[in-house]
Amino acid sequence: MQPEKIYPREIIKEIQKYLPTDDVIVLHGARQVGKTHILYYLKSDLDKKNQKNIYIDLEDSRFVSVIDRGVESFLEFLEEEGFSKEDRTVIFIDEIQYLKDPSSFLKLINDHHKNLKLIVSGSSSFNIKSKFKDSLVGRTVNFEIFPLSFKEFLEFKESQIDLKKIKTRKKIEELKSFFREYTLYGGYPKVVLAPKLEFKEKYLQQIIDTYIRKDIRDLAEIRDIEGFNKLLEVLASQSGQLLNVLEISNTCRLAKATVVNYLFILENTYILKLVRPYSKNIRSELFKTPKIFFYDSGLMQMLWLKTLQKEIIGNVFETAIFSELVKKYFKENVFFWRTMDKKEIDFIVKTKNQILPIEVKLNFSQLQKNHLNYFLNKYRSQKFKLIGFNGDYQSVEGEFPWEA
Repeated sequence: MQPEKIYPREIIKEIQKYLPTDDVIVLHGARQVGKTHILYYLKSDLDKKNQKNIYIDLEDSRFVSVIDRGVESFLEFLEEEGFSKEDRTVIFIDEIQYLKDPSSFLKLINDHHKNLKLIVSGSSSFNIKSKFKDSLVGRTVNFEIFPLSFKEFLEFKESQIDLKKIKTRKKIEELKSFFREYTLYGGYPKVVLAPKLEFKEKYLQQIIDTYIRKDIRDLAEIRDIEGFNKLLEVLASQSGQLLNVLEISNTCRLAKATVVNYLFILENTYILKLVRPYSKNIRSELFKTPKIFFYDSGLMQMLWLKTLQKEIIGNVFETAIFSELVKKYFKENVFFWRTMDKKEIDFIVKTKNQILPIEVKLNFSQLQKNHLNYFLNKYRSQKFKLIGFNGDYQSVEGEFPWEA
């Protein structure tokens, strides 16, 4: 059933650009980040324009049976639903990974039925990649869906604050209150809209129990459930820290190869990201130790501390900033920087022909420019950002997190 109110997401405008093309539009992302709501929004917009469309949820096994029988079976279903084969029709298919052979189905529709525009979603790039074959190369355009950005968070809260017009101390304090909530509880839409803390915790725990511990466990055929759950807890506690596979292996009593495999699965199901160190030498970059970052600070805390906190912890704040950077600059463009003698910059954002170093500290008083100045000289870079939350930002020429 379609929700009563559908809030727009920033990525929708990008997706809509590809509606007139022949590409199969594919939405990737973790469970509960809002992929279905995006499909509903697109469908609602088409309804207003009287453009023919149909939404199919493959969590309903009846639809899976229809499509798994083949393209002809699907075309017969469309005809029964009142859609002509000749009419331009947008087909929304949610949870495409439930099909036995989605690649073959999408390819045949895309190649031989150009009047049918396909927009599909899937909850795991790991699962989709295992089922999507090379035959779809050149036929799809992919969009990654993450939890809400802070700007989207404000829209879901129906705040009238314009981030570009923040000047007074009163408005800054109001905005800080919103960002504190965003950092503490994260950006999962259902969690953001929940009116009480106990509801937020309940919804996050449901995501953990149903979608992480069950879905991912089943997907990866994980047998050591206790070890996997311990790994999730340890990784969450280390969000923002350098990855030490041997240490994690010993702590969780898992083989190193098993830890590496689980990390691959967690990264490809949009739970966490292994952030690589920035280097101009690509070969050396591949052999350096990455950092662990969770995509959602609320989920990270529930896995680690089993409850949501009342005060922001340093690595939780840094995780929230990482999440913002990913949504603004894309995950493949976010790095960190560290030298052998432990000079370090929290984040390096790489765009086209520019690199942007970013230092992040919960309190502005902790921000120092020593390592930053070294980096700026070494890489002949001029732009940088100092991001904090508490304290006097003017004394260090810093910026508030929402300006990241």
